Amino acid sequence: MAGSRPAPSPGGRNALAQGEEDPKVLAEYAEGRLRAKHDDLLLALHGRVSAHQREMLRLQPAHVAFLDGKIAQLDTRVAGCLGPHEQEIERLCTIPGVSQRVAQVILAAVGTDMARFPSADHLVSWAGMCPGNNEGGGKRRPARSRHGNEPLAGRSKETHLGATYRLLAARRGGKRAEIALDRHILQTAYFILRDGTTYRELGANHHDERRKEAVKRGAIARPKRLGFSVSVEPLTA
Repeated sequence: MAGSRPAPSPGGRNALAQGEEDPKVLAEYAEGRLRAKHDDLLLALHGRVSAHQREMLRLQPAHVAFLDGKIAQLDTRVAGCLGPHEQEIERLCTIPGVSQRVAQVILAAVGTDMARFPSADHLVSWAGMCPGNNEGGGKRRPARSRHGNEPLAGRSKETHLGATYRLLAARRGGKRAEIALDRHILQTAYFILRDGTTYRELGANHHDERRKEAVKRGAIARPKRLGFSVSVEPLTA
């Protein structure tokens, strides 16, 4: 029975490299959701592993551990360099979708002195995130933005940024929406760093509030085209 199988052991990750070949034994080392696919694992684990492949499997964990150690050293170094800028990092982290690591990336890329950039648009342009233009044959077409110094991304629900992403994704596709959202985050970071302030949430309905009349007309138009009479009245408190 599945419930009688032993709990997964960390050593199981190296079992194949150590010479274990029995699919039933190897399948017992499955972790997480894979434990629910025991029968499929038995089928997948039937095969041959050469001596060379086993040697590579033995070397890879050591290499990963080495890289993890170097990453930890660099994380310590980064933390030391950014120690004097903890307040800036905390303020940037108030932007929805911006983690501490993303805030560190922003500071490492653009610094804290926004006086170098005449405006938020200049910062976005410097970061390589301005929308480009591709013109040829008398036609002007939108071009891809070149990659910025660092990937800046953020999606969130029930927030102005989340609503902005969904609105743009519906009109222009997910990839362009991500680039536009990254630009918006970087512009927001500019004002936060320049003014020493924090992010002010506008709310998921901000776009609708700005174009309330247009939203109302759009909501009424379709039922009218179908032959229905529609009236809209404001809600009373």
